[in-house]
Amino acid sequence: MRFKTFFLILPLLALQFMGRLAAGGEGLSGFSELAFIKRNAFDPNHYYTEFINSSWRPGGGIFILNLKDGSQRELFPTMSGGVFGRFDISFDAKRIVFSYKKSAGEGFRIYSAKIDGSGLKQLTFPEPSEAETAKKFRRGGYHSGTDDMDPCWLPDGGIAFVSTRPRYGVLCDPSDDLTVATMYRMEADGSGMKRLSYGALSENSPCVLPDGRIMYTRWEYVDKGASAVKCLWAMRPDGTGSAEIYGNDIALPVTMIFGRPMPGGRGKYVFIGAPHYPQGPNGTVITADTSKGTRSESAMRHITPDVEIRDESGYHFKKGGNWKFDPSGKSGRLFRDPYPISDGEFLVAMKPEGYAWNDAGGYELALLSPDGSARRIYRDEKYSAFQPVPIAPRPLPPVLPSAPDEDLERRNLAALLITDVYAGLENVPRGAAKYVRVLEQIARPWGANRIAMGGEKTEDAHGQQHAAVSRYTHLGLKVQRGVAEIEPDGSAYFLVPANRNIFLQVLDENYMALQTERTFVNYMPGEIRGCIGCHEGSSETPQLAKSARVLALRKPPQKLKPQRGEASAEKLFDYAAQIQPIFDGRCVSCHGQNRREKGLDLRGTPTKFFSVSYESLVPDYVWHAGLPKECAFERERVGMTNMSKKDYARLDRRLLGKIISEIFQKDNNVEYLPAGSLGARTSVLIGAFAPEAADIRDARDAARARELAKIHKNIRLSDAEILALSNWIDANCQFHPSYWGAKNLKYKNAPQFRPKLGFDEAISETPPKGLEFSPARTVKLK
Repeated sequence: MRFKTFFLILPLLALQFMGRLAAGGEGLSGFSELAFIKRNAFDPNHYYTEFINSSWRPGGGIFILNLKDGSQRELFPTMSGGVFGRFDISFDAKRIVFSYKKSAGEGFRIYSAKIDGSGLKQLTFPEPSEAETAKKFRRGGYHSGTDDMDPCWLPDGGIAFVSTRPRYGVLCDPSDDLTVATMYRMEADGSGMKRLSYGALSENSPCVLPDGRIMYTRWEYVDKGASAVKCLWAMRPDGTGSAEIYGNDIALPVTMIFGRPMPGGRGKYVFIGAPHYPQGPNGTVITADTSKGTRSESAMRHITPDVEIRDESGYHFKKGGNWKFDPSGKSGRLFRDPYPISDGEFLVAMKPEGYAWNDAGGYELALLSPDGSARRIYRDEKYSAFQPVPIAPRPLPPVLPSAPDEDLERRNLAALLITDVYAGLENVPRGAAKYVRVLEQIARPWGANRIAMGGEKTEDAHGQQHAAVSRYTHLGLKVQRGVAEIEPDGSAYFLVPANRNIFLQVLDENYMALQTERTFVNYMPGEIRGCIGCHEGSSETPQLAKSARVLALRKPPQKLKPQRGEASAEKLFDYAAQIQPIFDGRCVSCHGQNRREKGLDLRGTPTKFFSVSYESLVPDYVWHAGLPKECAFERERVGMTNMSKKDYARLDRRLLGKIISEIFQKDNNVEYLPAGSLGARTSVLIGAFAPEAADIRDARDAARARELAKIHKNIRLSDAEILALSNWIDANCQFHPSYWGAKNLKYKNAPQFRPKLGFDEAISETPPKGLEFSPARTVKLK
């Protein structure tokens, strides 16, 4: 059905808006006009792929709606043949910036103009090599160039936006058809484009907070469920100070997007809770009061409680006291683009009941009340209406200074101070923490695409990885940058590489992890920053000037060092080179071709993607009752206790301890885990050969480790071998050291098969020599 009535209750709403806002609604002095977008609704298959695989349905534009008389005017009528993305109005309400896609085969570009539509200027353009790149990396239905989107004005007059210019593939996309957009900034005239984020997954919908920082949605997974956390983060306009705002270990809703600050108090936000796939970023309106905790579900309040996101896909609607799952969205209301005009009222785009989530003309503009009721403001008979924004001046947030350390900036380094690692490190006695290990998650560049390397689309795909690096553990490549020493007072001050996805582990004297930071932070060149300890909130970052008494600051920041007995601080995780030799020398006589005690085979014989020993150790998953079940520490929580002993043993031999699967239970596995919950200290294998170093709290596993220690009493592993094993387990059991090269066993005779690479080659964003793209090599690997 189609509504024929376009304007309802507009004069009354105009009076309400003007009176309310004059009384102090986020400083607005009142408004009588709204800017909004008319277009056909996008129909992507993920929340972040609107620009990648939505149907090409051009038309519409940016319009100004007069709330007094219901009239409207189009700002850019000559552009109606394309598609408008998102826009922002300057703080003085005199200019507008927006993204626009001219044709199906081109990317979104950013434009600016005066608020009356005059002075239109294109600010971003395709890269010079775009046509060549598109030919080389054609990806599904995507145009394979670049897109610049989601612009917002900055207090210094610049513009923040997201862009696909890094050319990264999505880590959990086995066909590698999708791409990643990350944060950028530029000057108002389009000059000075600067990358602000180096994340391996997409970022969306930046807006400026009252304190001058940029808030945005960030998707990432470091040892947690792959689709569970798209939460609110913030950074300064120069990219420094990136920190969580809300939700980094909250599983549901799986996506928090279109966030904005609430008026009337710092630390309150509104956002849309949306599915991950196969729907777009439409869902329920939620507010978060972070004074109740940046990682507390109790901070959330559903403004629209009739719709909830309870899974990574689809919607649950409350109907007559019961909940109905409906992936089409027809059973109830859906929302996007919330704009708070008071402490409890919002302008929104709303899809009424009866329309599908992707109905081209299904969305209208509405005023949402604190009780969840909505009153229609505007509906068009042809197009959907999105992103209602008042045209009124706003207070200008402060311009945050940028003062990087020049020496560190020149060396592309940052300095990190931890004032006390024991803060938040539960049940770890002082003196037990000796080192900080610095790890990095590597984004997967387009250059590692199998087709670009001369192969087939999914020939190396495994467990949703386009280029396999592990067997169902983590999807993104990990490398190690080195370790730093912890002072007796728990402090550490050390250098880290800038513009990388850095996360940390706190280690004991044996270099075993006491705690792992299951998220990453980008540090900008020349940035000097600090944190209090483990699992701190974003409001708990110390000022360096107030930390003069910590021991670490009495020395210059440490350069990262190798672990004891290792030649280099920088380290790849290469199972075949680092772990298999231990088994070859110590284990295969009893666990090999001719003899397999307890069915365990530790030979290094290559398998399709990995090796026999690796697949014997790293947990598999099985199809049980029609559903894939979780491995490792999730096994009991997801109801695997009724499995047969044979199936249970095949799932997990329980030798490696508690490790994380990012791909099974991918809408979970995000909750905070206390110190000692993961990794080598929980491993039966480590407990059997280094019982003094392990801390196995599971009674069954502890008993098994003691039994295996007796059986293997005549086998002694060296300190170096124990370190290699524990380091590998603590890094979550990676097999391949790089995205590069062919992984599939059918290429075993090709020179590109599982190449041995140096550190810089392995993490390069361009193919190492011999692995570069060449059309002539499309058959060479076969």
